[in-house]
Amino acid sequence: MFSLADLPDKIPLFPLPGALLLPRGRLPLNIFEPRYLAMLDDTLKTSHRLIGMIQPTHTEDQGDTPRLHQIGCAGRLVGFNEAPDGRYRVTLAGVSRFRLKVVENGFAPYLRAAVSWPEFERDLGKPEKDAGFEREAFLGSLGRFFRATGMNSDWESLERADNELLINSLSMMFPFEIEDKQALLEAPTLQDRRETLVALMEFAMASGSDGGLMQ
Repeated sequence: MFSLADLPDKIPLFPLPGALLLPRGRLPLNIFEPRYLAMLDDTLKTSHRLIGMIQPTHTEDQGDTPRLHQIGCAGRLVGFNEAPDGRYRVTLAGVSRFRLKVVENGFAPYLRAAVSWPEFERDLGKPEKDAGFEREAFLGSLGRFFRATGMNSDWESLERADNELLINSLSMMFPFEIEDKQALLEAPTLQDRRETLVALMEFAMASGSDGGLMQ
């Protein structure tokens, strides 16, 4: 568990389009680019082991310093192993969202930034509740979404998941557009995120089997 006092003023950034990390979520990553291997090595030397996941504002190549959204989510490095081809398979555990302040222009091959945490202090607490969540109706909509898009799912695991884990895992998993992913990240409450998620699923179904999803 982290408190605000434990969180560093500066963290490394991993800009990755479409990759969403949420507090208390788990995000698996394959790391192979030399600059991110350097980031991984440096992160392992810190006491906090935090990496900031953040999305570029669009997918086109923007060089070494892309334009970034202002809010990301930091994850603690909780697992890694090396694949035979030299890649690292790592897992980040979501800790807290942050607001981007200043991206550093330093000597590291990867991006580092000064960030602010206080407005997201609630991320450091207990799992969120969603008092208005009608689980049976939500699962019905979810089933229709899976059938419409042809996506596979571990339905038994979804049925067993608690409300926050269910909503956040689906938000992280579904391949929505970058701006849609960002809206899910920035949702102030779990209820807001659930309502946004349902709206995105309904839009995708109304637009065709994958009309509302990334290509």
